[in-house]
Amino acid sequence: MSELPIGWTEANLLDICQPKQWKVISTSELTDSGYVVYGANGKIGFYSTYTHEKPTLMITCRGATCGNLHISEPRAYINGNAMALDDLAEEVTSISYLKYVLQARGLADVITGSAQPQITRQNLSDATIKLAPLVEQTRIAQKLDELLAQVDTLKARIDAIPALLKRFRQSVIAAAASGRLTEEWRQDKSANWIATILADVIEGKPRNGYSPKTVAHETNTRTLSLSATTAGVFRGESFKYIDEEIPPESYLWLKPGDILIQRANTLEYVGVSAIYDGEPNKYVYPDLMMKCRAKDNALTNFLHICLSSHETRKYFRDNATGTAGNMPKINQQTVMSAPVHLPSLQEQTEIVRQVEQLFAFADQLEAKVAAAKTRIDHLTQSILAKAFRGELVPQDPNDEPASVLLERIKTQRAAAPKAKRTRKASV
Repeated sequence: MSELPIGWTEANLLDICQPKQWKVISTSELTDSGYVVYGANGKIGFYSTYTHEKPTLMITCRGATCGNLHISEPRAYINGNAMALDDLAEEVTSISYLKYVLQARGLADVITGSAQPQITRQNLSDATIKLAPLVEQTRIAQKLDELLAQVDTLKARIDAIPALLKRFRQSVIAAAASGRLTEEWRQDKSANWIATILADVIEGKPRNGYSPKTVAHETNTRTLSLSATTAGVFRGESFKYIDEEIPPESYLWLKPGDILIQRANTLEYVGVSAIYDGEPNKYVYPDLMMKCRAKDNALTNFLHICLSSHETRKYFRDNATGTAGNMPKINQQTVMSAPVHLPSLQEQTEIVRQVEQLFAFADQLEAKVAAAKTRIDHLTQSILAKAFRGELVPQDPNDEPASVLLERIKTQRAAAPKAKRTRKASV
């Protein structure tokens, strides 16, 4: 451990608390009311009895969240998937300080197992923490409460922005497909919008793809996975190989400007479309997608906007079959009959320009939000690190050194009679 601030000491975790576990309460044993039960991820339900009278610090000791820290409510049952740090020496440290110092320290070094991570009492036997003088601990915990509450508020605001951007993009699409987006542009111009269907603006008919068995080894033929278009944009990394040669002249090979429509997926995603903008003849497409191309009277990007609108997406969901348990599907006729409101090519060009401009703005904001989120995620650890370097709050040379407190509690515990351990829960 690096050099400690004046008055601080290094303490073994087991010198100030005793890790304990109780019986695992299965989900079938949980009740609708009673005492809160804490499991690996915090609160999981209620039970008729409790293990702890007072708030207690616990460590998740099994599973993917191994090492997470929680402070229980008073009168709570701490399930066996979490380990309670009992018999806390309050003359030496507080529950809040202990949580923060363990959070800053991290518990990766006491977690064993990869398939099933776990923390045991034995794992914790050599764990040490930085212990400040007791009154300084109070100042540190209070300051951390204040600062980390502000960080949490900031996180909540940042986390809400992606949903706002999603709604913004949806509103742009709705305005574009309905003509509201170009109302000002249309002044003194002919508002030549025609109510038609997709069949009138695409070449021929939409065609299903082909889905032979995929293979694990590399071949000359790549077929797209459904996830390649689920986001509404083409993702070229989502593909698999098939061990079958597809003739170069086959319609299955994709070319830039092809519109791919998911003809089968969950109800949320059925009918989602994307424009293929990859290299020609690099991928074939699967049977769960249809392919079509725009006629000369419609721009590809404008058709994609129409297909992405709430009106058309709802139309596909309402007309999908197999919604009762099976994967919902839309057929060729349903796709061809999808409603399209078609303006002039000049206005289509303006609509696409404005949508791309607004989406580029949203993309830039989204990138800034992601960068800010990364910085905020690091901020908590930076604040904790500063706190346990002794730099967050003023130090007072008159504070009783932590080493004196620690020796006193060791002496008291050594002289105290051994209490009989009971596993019986209070009621």
